[in-house]
Amino acid sequence: MKKRTALLAVLATMVLLISAFAGCGKKGSTEPTKTPDTTLTPTTEAEKPTDTPTNPPAEKLTIPVAALKGPTALGMLKLMEDAEAGTTANNYEFTVAGAADEITAGILKGDIPLAAVPCNLASVLYNKSQGGVTMLGINTLGVLYIVETGDTIQSVADLKGKTIYSTGKGTTPEYTLVQLLKSAGLDPEKDVTIEFKSEATEVAALLSNAEDAVAMLPQPYVTTVLNSNEKVRIALDVTKEWEKLNDNSTVVTGVVVANTKFLNENREAVEAFMDEYAVSAAYTVEHVEEAAALSEKFDIFKAAIAKKAIPYCNIVFIEGDEMQSKAGAYLQVLYEQNPAAVGGAMPEDSFYFKR
Repeated sequence: MKKRTALLAVLATMVLLISAFAGCGKKGSTEPTKTPDTTLTPTTEAEKPTDTPTNPPAEKLTIPVAALKGPTALGMLKLMEDAEAGTTANNYEFTVAGAADEITAGILKGDIPLAAVPCNLASVLYNKSQGGVTMLGINTLGVLYIVETGDTIQSVADLKGKTIYSTGKGTTPEYTLVQLLKSAGLDPEKDVTIEFKSEATEVAALLSNAEDAVAMLPQPYVTTVLNSNEKVRIALDVTKEWEKLNDNSTVVTGVVVANTKFLNENREAVEAFMDEYAVSAAYTVEHVEEAAALSEKFDIFKAAIAKKAIPYCNIVFIEGDEMQSKAGAYLQVLYEQNPAAVGGAMPEDSFYFKR
């Protein structure tokens, strides 16, 4: 009986304890206990941390660029101006050299990664360096003209029996003239007399002192002669006559090249340069007066001469397959006359850059 009474007392005590604990859970509220919401809410733009890292713009490269003081530099005038203003894709440092030998070593070494040079010189450098130079585009077609003090030359055939004064013996002007004569069915050694002078000023003097002199000169010397001697007239555009007599071929004076190692390591930068060069070349052709002023500013030609010469300089920017077709055909003509003119061998396909 005592055991039963004790057991009942223990059970009563447990009931009281359970009731007390239950009461603590309900104190001050009749709502059930809520589970904290752990769902993530998207962060708005205004709430994003201000120190979130962003991708910085690509750093501009500083790229030396060279050209010769002549027609091959005219296509980059606007590019030179934009580079000076700091608005180009990269920072270009321009050099305008008086002679090719001032820049050839730099091109081969990579000190001058980009340059505008004569077409045949590009091939010579390619062969000399075993592929160390790559052609990016043609920037100047023919700049040679036949001028006379009379009015007897209307076609290449009319040159028969004439004495033609010119500069550039052993270089591309001679090879171009010889090919032009042959294309018209003339024998350069029998049907004409070609007299080479060392300076264009000598040729200009001969034109001034003769009544029926004939000469072949490049721009801008043609313009200079025309300005100083009203008796002189342009008889033939050598480029147009060449194209009439040689299917799918033209005269290629200047090209843009890259050091191949630099090109391989900085392809994106080189392609950006090509795009900017194309725009610059078009600007020279379409805005002659402004381009002429830039020509004088960058010490290439005086503005008055450049203004008259630019329309006759065949400024272009031709790349890709068309570049290879035109430059390759012209180099082949030079090679057939004198392999040394192109460096001893015709350049391989790798010489021509294609995007």
